[in-house]
Amino acid sequence: MDTLRIATRKSPLALWQSQHVADALRAAHPGLSVSLVPMSTRGDEVLDRSLAAIGGKGLFLKELELAMLRGDADCAVHSLKDVPMELDGPFVLAAILARADHADAFVSVAHATLVQLPAGARVGTSSLRRQAQLRALRPDLVISDLRGNVNTRLAKLDAGEYDAIVLACAGLQRLGLGARIAERLDAPAWLPAPAQGAIAIECRADAASVIAHCAALDHRATRDCVEAERAMNRALHGSCHVPVAALARALADDGGFVLEGAVGCAGDGRQVRASAEGVDPDALGREVARRLLEGGAGEFLPPLP
Repeated sequence: MDTLRIATRKSPLALWQSQHVADALRAAHPGLSVSLVPMSTRGDEVLDRSLAAIGGKGLFLKELELAMLRGDADCAVHSLKDVPMELDGPFVLAAILARADHADAFVSVAHATLVQLPAGARVGTSSLRRQAQLRALRPDLVISDLRGNVNTRLAKLDAGEYDAIVLACAGLQRLGLGARIAERLDAPAWLPAPAQGAIAIECRADAASVIAHCAALDHRATRDCVEAERAMNRALHGSCHVPVAALARALADDGGFVLEGAVGCAGDGRQVRASAEGVDPDALGREVARRLLEGGAGEFLPPLP
């Protein structure tokens, strides 16, 4: 293979991530020609409703997957937190790159921290997970939906439509907007979305040459951590319809991992949390899911099949 075509969404962050992957592929394989195939997805086009209302984060993938099936692209680059727990059809994650900052970012023009927001302040986020954690920590705030790309959300904040918004640190940093982060929202008080901060490359399972090229970018430690988080989410049948949060970290002493998980209620902020340690990512994820269900998380989840 002399040329590799990457399907990507057209948002500035998606293009940055795809260009980052393209540069890494060229560095790993001198002589390889890599080009981007920008596309618009339904998730990008419908901005007047929440993702949960229009079908979930998988809407960011479908058009890119169709391009691969048609032969118009060889692979696609995604924020792994947007990738459903089960891939449709003949697709695999050929590589998961080293994770960037996993934390969420509190962003405000006039307030330095979440604690400093006055009662009744308006905070923008369309994420049910973020809404649940905001209500758990600050039930006195007014939480409003906020869709659009990073620059659109920041523009709405700067225009005074919100007193603060919550975004991903990694997205801001990748766009050179790290200075907008007023406060990192991090564990143990705040947990990110499963796999937040990680970039994944998706391709057809039968594309052996593409898989071989992408394998050079796979980061084993990141893959193990995000697989534990995604295994927990999968066992809970989590999606953007459910406020599920998770963070796995490697333990330096024995090669194992610790996984913290939470399931909450976006309506009133009630939460169930659980954690466990283990060496097998899939088994660890399922164990934390079991503990969450034992703790009553099923109350916040749709009926399990």
